[in-house]
Amino acid sequence: MSEKPTIREHWSGAWGFILAAAGSAIGLGNIWKFPYITGENGGGAFVLVYLLCIAVIGAPVMICEFALGRHTQRNPVGAFQALSPKTSVLAHLVGIGVLLAGLFLLLFGSWGWSVLLIALGLLIFRYGWTLVGVMGVTAGFTILSFYSVVAGWTIGYIWKAATNQLNFANVAMAKEHFDHFILHPGWAIGCHFLFMLLCVLIVYKGVRSGIERWSKILMPVLFLIILVLIVRSLTLPGAMAGVRFYLTPDFSKINANSVLIALGHAFFSLSLGMGAMITYGSYISREENLFSATLSVVGLDTLIALMAGLAIFPAVFAQGFGPDAGPGLVFQVLPTVFHQIPFGAFWAFLFFLLLMIAALTSGISLLEVVTAYFVDERGWARHRAAVAFGLAIFLLGSLCAISVADWSRLEGLQAVLLKIFGTTKASFFDTMDNLSSNWFLPLGGLFIALFTGWIWGTKHALDEIRHGSSNFGDVHLFSLLAGLKDDPSHNSRIHVVTLASLWGIFIRFISPVAVLIAFLHTVGWLDLRP
Repeated sequence: MSEKPTIREHWSGAWGFILAAAGSAIGLGNIWKFPYITGENGGGAFVLVYLLCIAVIGAPVMICEFALGRHTQRNPVGAFQALSPKTSVLAHLVGIGVLLAGLFLLLFGSWGWSVLLIALGLLIFRYGWTLVGVMGVTAGFTILSFYSVVAGWTIGYIWKAATNQLNFANVAMAKEHFDHFILHPGWAIGCHFLFMLLCVLIVYKGVRSGIERWSKILMPVLFLIILVLIVRSLTLPGAMAGVRFYLTPDFSKINANSVLIALGHAFFSLSLGMGAMITYGSYISREENLFSATLSVVGLDTLIALMAGLAIFPAVFAQGFGPDAGPGLVFQVLPTVFHQIPFGAFWAFLFFLLLMIAALTSGISLLEVVTAYFVDERGWARHRAAVAFGLAIFLLGSLCAISVADWSRLEGLQAVLLKIFGTTKASFFDTMDNLSSNWFLPLGGLFIALFTGWIWGTKHALDEIRHGSSNFGDVHLFSLLAGLKDDPSHNSRIHVVTLASLWGIFIRFISPVAVLIAFLHTVGWLDLRP
């Protein structure tokens, strides 16, 4: 295995890295998506399942990504290239499995997905594990193309709140206004451009002067805003009904489907499988404690997600709305809620500013994934890569915005997508979302776990994690057959289980299986709905 020596910029310290990585994880998924999927899946019980998925699947995979990045000091493509063996039996087996899946889909006439899977299988045979890094960079590019469109909507609503345009007596009026806004591509593209401009300007300045500096500004502001919104929400008459719904578990609502939804969202909310954490990990010095940093990032991400629910559900219940409004909760229900609250325009402004900041901290990490690849592997100057790919993402995102507004403007592209993906509902926006969220992220997480556990090896990964965090391997959780300790004849049967050994079990066995099941369920090949 070869490694490419490189000199690169590092975070100024642990706090800067933690805030930047937490900012990457804390995005629209925490503040927009988490509350509405919680409302759709039973409230408090779903929250507990989500926390369990974060602890046993999300955190172990996250520390893998940090370790891969720091060890190689390279972007996702370079990291896998540096650590990949020339030949890998496991990579060939994965390639065969993907090829068989593609051939299987041919039997059902899904030739578009079939061709993509067959092509992916052949690429795995050709490039091996390096392809995982390529998928990470591609995921960062495609996710930001549609993510920035939604982020642009938040900028538009900040302006609308500031100019007191969100005066809706009911949800129907709010929906009509939102539809009118997104169906006019000029507005959507303009706001999308402003968001991408902000991302480019921050990434342009580099790791310390750009990403870290603005993370240290934006993250405290985000926390302060959400805290203020929680206080206001909890002081509304009838707010406790929302708190009880959110925090009281009803395990009758939990089934296999809701568990897999929680697992999928854990990956999305932690920015796993998209190369962001490998890239940010490559800027960590060897002296930093990866274990404590991972706990801090996961803790902050989870805390903000939980706080978002406390800011939203009490207000929603206080105004007599249901918790299961779906994706329209933020842009349709909440403006109506704010209208019924004294100084509602001010609270709406704060909320959409919160959304925009969360989106921005995630957006810069996605652009950094692409930028780092071209800086590391292609020798581009940072400013050139940031501007060029910021522009490319803006153009691709504009197609997403236009497809949401008016498919008739993209009839040719629509026809191609309908033939390939076999659905009459897939706009270009939906296709980018589906390809990234349902394919790139879970497959990326699956391959990262397999690579760390079976190719790089848990021993080498642990050696890297222990640099600066030697306590990671010394935490004794429990002893199997501990009652035999005093019997010398049975000492060989005593097995001390440490945090490190438990992590190795999860990465090698539990995480890959869980992510694979979630992936198969998400793409519709394994239906576990009740």
